[in-house]
Amino acid sequence: MSNNQTPPPPSERESVGSKTRSRNKTVDEIQQAIVRLQASQSKVSISAVAKAAGITPALIHNTYPDMAEKIRGLAGKSMPIQRDAKQEALTHEREINRALREELAGLKAGVARLASINQVLLHEIAVIKGMESGKVVSILHPKRLAD
Repeated sequence: MSNNQTPPPPSERESVGSKTRSRNKTVDEIQQAIVRLQASQSKVSISAVAKAAGITPALIHNTYPDMAEKIRGLAGKSMPIQRDAKQEALTHEREINRALREELAGLKAGVARLASINQVLLHEIAVIKGMESGKVVSILHPKRLAD
């Protein structure tokens, strides 16, 4: 320090030092809680770690987001992992949807084709029945039925 700078009063040094020490102590407690939970093969979650460390889950979420992400990673609930899994599932479902839409379009075309054929056959049946009853006379060359 230079001569014209005065050190902070002792009360400020202690509070600054205790804040730093407290933060480091909390991080150590969180890490120890994670190790204890893993050793006991308990479920590792932010709530469980917070309870084991004697702090609130909100403190981990808000003050130690890096630790929260580490815990989520250990629990298999990491945000990137969840996002990637959901993206893969979405892509898979979109492929299924595309295939089903193609199948549906093909089936609709088939139904339309069959409906057209059906209408032609219904018309032909009506004409044949009319010719058979004598109510309809064909002016074209009628097909001869087997004598």
